[in-house]
Formats: sequence, C-alpha cells, structure tokens
Amino acid sequence: MITRRAILATVPVLLASSRLSAQEASPGDGGAASLDDVLADAQELEPLKVVLVSREGELLAERGFNGHAVDESTNIKSASKSIVSAMVGIAIGKGLLEGVDQKIAPLLESDLPSDPDPRMSEITIGNLLSMQGGLARMSGPNYGRWVSSGNWVRTALSEPFDGEPGGRMLYSTASTHLLSAILTRVGEKSTLALAREWFEPVEGFRIGSWERDPQGVYLGGNQMAMTAASLLSFGQLYRNGGKTKDGVQVIPEDWIRQSWTPRTNSRFSGDGYGYGWFLRRIGGEEVKFGWGYGGQMLYIVPSLGLTVVMTSNEKSPSARTGYRDDLHALLADIIAAVRSV
Repeated sequence: MITRRAILATVPVLLASSRLSAQEASPGDGGAASLDDVLADAQELEPLKVVLVSREGELLAERGFNGHAVDESTNIKSASKSIVSAMVGIAIGKGLLEGVDQKIAPLLESDLPSDPDPRMSEITIGNLLSMQGGLARMSGPNYGRWVSSGNWVRTALSEPFDGEPGGRMLYSTASTHLLSAILTRVGEKSTLALAREWFEPVEGFRIGSWERDPQGVYLGGNQMAMTAASLLSFGQLYRNGGKTKDGVQVIPEDWIRQSWTPRTNSRFSGDGYGYGWFLRRIGGEEVKFGWGYGGQMLYIVPSLGLTVVMTSNEKSPSARTGYRDDLHALLADIIAAVRSV
C-alpha cells in the first residue's frame, strides 16, 4: 500500500490532486477501503496519537498510533474553543448572559483602559465567538508576549485595534479568553467549576489540567488537557443536538445551529467559521470541526451521524507542514469507508 507520506515525499502534485478528489468525492463513490485498512494506513502519520470513530453513538474504531495509548491525556489546544463556545450558549440559556448581541464592555468594565477606543463599546459576545472583535490578535507571534503579561484580560483590551468589530476574522485566543473571564464573572465561579457543573450529565466528559492566568481565570481556548474519549463525548453531545444519550438537554439545541452558522472565513485556510467551529466540505460531506495546534481534531459529520476525534503531537505545527491536510484526507477516507458499509 502506498502511504500518504511516501506520496508526499515523491509526488506532491499527485497528493494534492488525490486530496482534492477525496474531499470533493460524491457520496456513493465505489472502491472505498475498509475502516481497518484506512486506519492501518494512518500509521504512517508520525505525529498521530489516537483516532476514535463513532457513528450514531456507536464506537466503530479506537486506535492508538506510534506507541500512544487510546486513554492517554492530550493538550487539545484550540479545540477547546469549541467547548468555550458551548459554555457561552449554556450561559445564555440559563439567563446569565443576554445573548450574542450583548456588549462586552460593561461586563469587563474593571479591566478596560482608562481611555478606551470608542470601538470597544461596539464589541459583542458574538463578535468574540466568531473572532470578529477587531481587537489585536494575541495568537501567533503575539501569543508569548500576551501570556507573559501580568494581566491577560487587561492586556488584550488595551492593545490597539487591528480591525472593526463585526469585520474580518482575526483569529485570537484572547477573544475566547475574554469569554472565559466573562463566564467567570456572570457565573460567579471559575470556568472550570462551571464546566464541571454544566457538563456533569455528559457521560465520559472530563477536563483534566487547565492553565490559568495570573488572576486565576482559566485560559479560554488553549492549554486544556483531555482524553480523546472525553473530547468524543463532547462531540457526541453536539451531534445529538445538545442532548445526552439519556435525553438531558445540556446545550440549547438552537445554540448548535447558531454555532454552525458561518459568520466569516479564515484568511489562512478559507474555511468558514461560526461560533468556535470551523466549517468545511470534506469527503463530499459538510463537516463541522474544532481544531487545535499540532492536529487536535474534533470532526462532526451530521449527514452521516459521524463523530471523529484525532489527537496528535501538540508540539509540532499542523497547518504550514501540510499535516492538517493529511488529517482532513484521513477523515475523507474514513467517511468513504463508513459510507460504503
């Protein structure tokens, strides 16, 4: 069997073509490999740790790769932004927040600069969720400087604006961290305590270690440890309209729809983006996914009732190396295998 890595090393153009074919293939295309064969081939992806595949709540496959156990914990990085989004939806459902059009300035008033940019008063909860707040990006080259500051919330709010509220997407972990600070204030508990309380009905869901800022606010959208199974249980909750398998409505059903409604597009990948979720067509199906640095992936394919988790070495980039595209291609193969059964 010719592996993806071998193809990548020898025929880059052929790989690009096969990826496009896999991602854009129409349902019902014949010749799909079995799920076992697909996962056997995935062994060639060196950063890959764990893959879990579930359909309609039934676990079809769980596989550890490259010496990793399926039950080990991983830093899910920015895939945790999807969890913060869910918590905002729950807070709105509980009446702790007014809704996505609520302005953030009154909620963070004590941390605003003394003479804030007038645009600060225009930023809404929804703007932060869709990365359209206009605030300077505190990801990428600015991330280290930001987390080295004495107050992450104040620093994020005091930086010069890079855009307009409601304008282009400016992907920034500071946006979801501000949401974590807001949840802490309106919920009168830490974000971790709220998560444990609100997701308690979800079987198998558990957050392990989670970094906090100097003021004790849990880092919204990064540095969260989870097992692949825990991330899968969260994905199953979204796939099932916010309900547990026992019928407990944890996330408002309408929030799922809002989260998966495209609001903007990533200038890096072109993917659509909703409230903490990327949106892309893969393997002929509409896919919603959370993505963390290094290749921490939570994929949901509503049309097939499919939830797939992939965890990877969190210390290596996944976008500029092409590894993220390898994972998308792996998902396309999984989709084809599941569809052919």
